[in-house]
Amino acid sequence: MICITLPDGSKRSFEQPVSVHDVAHSIGPGLGKAALAGRVAYPGQLAQLVDTSHLIEQDANLAIVTDKDPDGLDLIRHSTAHLLAYAVKSLFPDAQVTIGPVIENGFYYDFSYKRPFTPEDLDAIEKKMAELARLDQPVVREEWSRDDAVKFFRGIGEAYKAEIIASIPGNETISLYREGDFIDLCRGPHVPSTGRLRVFKLTSVAGAYWRGDSNNEMLQRIYGTAWARKEDQDAYLHMLEQAELRDHRRIGRELDLFHFQEEAPGLIFWHPKGWAIWQQVEQYMRQVYVDNGYQEVKAPQILDLSLWKKTGHWDNYKENMFTTESENRVYGLKPMNCPGHVQIFNAGLHSYRELPVRYGEFGQCHRNEPSGSLHGMMRVRGFTQDDGHIFCTEDQLQEECAAFTRLLQKVYADFGFTEILYKVATRPEKRIGEDAVWDKAEKALMDSLEASGCHYEVSEGEGAFYGPKIEYTLKDAIGRHWQCGTIQVDFSMPKRLGAEYVDASDQRRTPVMLHRAILGSFERFIAMLIENHAGALPPWLAPHHAVVCCISESSAPYAEEVAKALVQQGFRAFSDLRGEKITRKVREHSLQKIPYILVVGDKERAAGTVSVRGRGNLDLGSLSVADFSARLLNEIRTRQTVLGPAA
Repeated sequence: MICITLPDGSKRSFEQPVSVHDVAHSIGPGLGKAALAGRVAYPGQLAQLVDTSHLIEQDANLAIVTDKDPDGLDLIRHSTAHLLAYAVKSLFPDAQVTIGPVIENGFYYDFSYKRPFTPEDLDAIEKKMAELARLDQPVVREEWSRDDAVKFFRGIGEAYKAEIIASIPGNETISLYREGDFIDLCRGPHVPSTGRLRVFKLTSVAGAYWRGDSNNEMLQRIYGTAWARKEDQDAYLHMLEQAELRDHRRIGRELDLFHFQEEAPGLIFWHPKGWAIWQQVEQYMRQVYVDNGYQEVKAPQILDLSLWKKTGHWDNYKENMFTTESENRVYGLKPMNCPGHVQIFNAGLHSYRELPVRYGEFGQCHRNEPSGSLHGMMRVRGFTQDDGHIFCTEDQLQEECAAFTRLLQKVYADFGFTEILYKVATRPEKRIGEDAVWDKAEKALMDSLEASGCHYEVSEGEGAFYGPKIEYTLKDAIGRHWQCGTIQVDFSMPKRLGAEYVDASDQRRTPVMLHRAILGSFERFIAMLIENHAGALPPWLAPHHAVVCCISESSAPYAEEVAKALVQQGFRAFSDLRGEKITRKVREHSLQKIPYILVVGDKERAAGTVSVRGRGNLDLGSLSVADFSARLLNEIRTRQTVLGPAA
């Protein structure tokens, strides 16, 4: 007898090997119909996701996976990627398929084809996918030898697929999945049949180098999204429409904030208005450092390669580092600030009474990101971090982590983000340090979140190579998630670099080092702010607080006088004295999303007032310059996001 234990603890017995589908059907016909896969755990083994056709031949724990499970949604998306390839091969037999993974909210598949796919092609492919789905063809797993699989794919002209299989080490069995007359390499699992794929849409096509190497052929990457329910897809597509309208690259051009150009890939040219935003963010964070016991420091941009080898960065991160040479010495352009901060700590001998020592730096870093991964200010090669490092004792570790979480919550709220997701990323496979040290570090992070009353998830294996971390993820105005802040426990680097303090017994000890960032990359965070506010930044962050527009030439001197008075009070204001109609001026400055437009004519000049128009059709009427200044100052000091509160 084979005993199957279900998640609720109940058991079912079968006289002979039984498929996942048959177990689900035995529980209820509805579950049998809804089953997409199974999560099977055999004695002494970790649970694995398997097809519904998987045959269970010994006692096991089993959970049935449906489209209500996160794994079920990933399964739908992965299978839809295969359906996409099936449709492309049906319509364009000469196209070659390469890889098609699941990504966040969807999937993509890369193809080699003689000409670019057009929007009309995407429409035709999507219709073909729907047609193939309606056929409800079984998706069948087959196991082949590696050599037979290579020979087969070469024989049908699929050179890329043959190359992938040939690169798999050893002689392990290769799994293929067949649906209709289409067959593809895949570990699986997949949905039982194409009829389970009902809600999907192709969204775009882009270029992508084979294996991510710019020396290889440029392929065509077709992106799509897939969901279990139409209403979920509709909500996601609406969010995409909003995201396109809020795209920081488009807004950056329209508002004249920054630009990119080919001569500096992955680097940003900041214009005056964009740099004004940067300055506000930096000045705010500098005050955060002062108010929370951080000492601001500055470390060199380049350090000898020997130091990067000591820290472990060279062995674990060298493919992402830029290097340079001088006088027969090799230097690494810093991808992160931590080794420099350890050198500053090491420059003097510290007593336990001084700890914790908190260093903060607006450190400019460079990382050699692949050109295909660059994305506006979200993914760049040169960026500045609000980077900080805390040197403390083990006894201080948990409280420092908890205090950092509280600080981060306040900072995010000031920028308009109130919903935070917390994840603890644990030890990766490629790491330095003993397991006992990792145990201690992971526990400290989890305990600090629990002490702060924060619910968190665990991201297994996603920690940095030198230590586990808490990842803080923000939710923006249209529901997107952005991972920003982090705090990482590091028992290894300070020891490797000889960091020490003197304890109460006059013994030398190695401090614990906490790597922490609140905003992360300034560039990425500012891009997030632009998109979250759709370019209409709150007054305290906006490049300009106000513009003063004259109605006629006779009121121009007064407009200039008001603008100068505002500037003298510390406001970012300017005057528009052009001989254009006032309606045109107001429209142009409204499109530039300036918080306040002050209109002055002969009447306002005589009364010493301004007519105030706030962003979003807010009409505050006629105010004295002093009253307007007080109102604006209150909004800036309190970092309000809605214009026009009472002064």
